[in-house]
Amino acid sequence: MVITSRTADSHSSASHSRVRPFAIARWLEIVAAIVVVIVLVGGITRLTESGLSITEWKVASGILPPLTDAAWQVEFAKYQATPEYRLEASLSGMTLSDFKFIFFWEWLHRLLARMVGVVFVLQLVWFWLKGAIPDGFKGRLVGLLVLGGLQGLFGWLMVQSGLVGDMTDVSHFRLSVHLLTALLLLGALVWTARDMRRVGRDPNVLAAPITLPSAIVALILFIQLLLGAWVAGLNAGHAAYDWPLMNGRIIPELQFSRGVFWSLTHDPFLLHFIHRWWAWMAVGALIYLARRVRKADRHASIALHSAFGLMVLLGIATVMTQVELWVAAAHQFTGALLVIATAWAMHTDGVLQQQQRRMAGPA
Repeated sequence: MVITSRTADSHSSASHSRVRPFAIARWLEIVAAIVVVIVLVGGITRLTESGLSITEWKVASGILPPLTDAAWQVEFAKYQATPEYRLEASLSGMTLSDFKFIFFWEWLHRLLARMVGVVFVLQLVWFWLKGAIPDGFKGRLVGLLVLGGLQGLFGWLMVQSGLVGDMTDVSHFRLSVHLLTALLLLGALVWTARDMRRVGRDPNVLAAPITLPSAIVALILFIQLLLGAWVAGLNAGHAAYDWPLMNGRIIPELQFSRGVFWSLTHDPFLLHFIHRWWAWMAVGALIYLARRVRKADRHASIALHSAFGLMVLLGIATVMTQVELWVAAAHQFTGALLVIATAWAMHTDGVLQQQQRRMAGPA
């Protein structure tokens, strides 16, 4: 019996020695960084009206851009058949050189998406085969992979919505699903990486829960990000170029002739107005979250304050520069950083709740 026990202990120790939570955390953080870049490039793609320049989804052959003049002419001809070209781009006299510019951004966006998928799959398989994944985390890592795959699928469905009928833009609903799924994936990557670092310090800790206050803050931020996606999809940033007034008015002229619900989901003036002022609701909620975790994790609190402060300033600058490309792109980039900071602070809040419950003991 003693020999059996020692053998079991030895096997358990060997199994534990193969677990590499810190390495997995670093891998997830690298993937999160790539996702941030993808969000930035996606924003530039939208701002430059590049999203419909590639009309097909070729998983393997689409990795390389056209390499000859003939190949470029073929791709340009496909784009010329789209409603966006026929009803908009052709009116401005788009040249092949102009097409190459917008093609580049969509191609780069898709290339980065492919790259992050390959990086994630190969490394996940390696960690899995090496027995490096801590108990209870395999399902979550597979879930992250599935979420990333869905995000790519939503991206293609978004592109398809702009290739039918007389659509000159993609559906702003599908665009919001595509963007928000990417931001959800980003937050989940950060959360899991932080859980892995905790496991590396103490193998017996449980995954951090989402607290009710954090969930409420996340919901308020989600609404603001959804509004931002709709504003981008409807080009509603061009509804007004002054701030804090809109076209010289506190409340812009609004039309509800097609119903309140339609206006809340389609009217660029109303959505621009709500996005401006819901931002302050989000700021209040984020300040509350930052104060909740300030004593336990001062760095998380500082990161959260810095992210939402910069995002607000860039949002105002985007309006006042008449949606200048790089200012607007920086605004979306900072949105991704804000999601990271929020996930970080929410995770800390969950850890604090765990500690408080453990100190309180059984009821």
